Amino acid sequence: MYEPRFYRSWTKSNGLVSFDVVVKETDLHVQAKRSLKRKALKSVMDHRAVLEDYVRRHPEFLTALEPVTVGENAPEIVKAMAGAAAAAGVGPMAAVAGAMAEYVGRELLRFSAEIVVENGGDIFLKTRQTRLIGVYAGESVFTGRIALEIQPEETPLGVCTSSGTVGHSLSFGKADACIVLASSTALADAAATAIGNLILEASHIPLGISFAKDIKGIGGVVLIKDDRIGIWGNVSIVPLGG
Repeated sequence: MYEPRFYRSWTKSNGLVSFDVVVKETDLHVQAKRSLKRKALKSVMDHRAVLEDYVRRHPEFLTALEPVTVGENAPEIVKAMAGAAAAAGVGPMAAVAGAMAEYVGRELLRFSAEIVVENGGDIFLKTRQTRLIGVYAGESVFTGRIALEIQPEETPLGVCTSSGTVGHSLSFGKADACIVLASSTALADAAATAIGNLILEASHIPLGISFAKDIKGIGGVVLIKDDRIGIWGNVSIVPLGG
């Protein structure tokens, strides 16, 4: 079922042009120095075709809730998803949104020095100026009150969010938001799912932080449940509004 992504109206990047690209389940909001909609659409269709073909031949890749092994001859996006899933201890489809955002985003960097690709709350970005990413955590008191501050030298960067209380993505936890930052957007996506699965109540936030520290490759995490927040790693939080 389609879920309106109203939070996109909160995202405004100075100097960038915004456009959407939708192909089946893939729903991207892209910001670039100029409209690259046709190039983005082709990239999405190409990567989806690769994934769909692989899933037809390896259906376990679609349904597994644990890491799966893929061959050396597997497509690059498939290997990226499998590697991210192995690092986080989840199924490879937990990395699909982040992987798609990154692979499309990196292709578009050939045509624009700055790119932001958002795919259902999972973001790949390359920027030349400081950018703020607002935090949406459902009914938590932190929604609309804080943002992540991203510096140019930290990018390209993946910023991915998993929630057990917002959206339709599979989560076994009840975190209002688990946000992970990593140089690999696929890894950030898979790790957000894995960490978020552990948070059933606010008192579990330290457990999630401890687990995050053991996932090689992630740079930081923000965990939100109700009126509690936990932060670890290279994360800069700034207040929004009054």
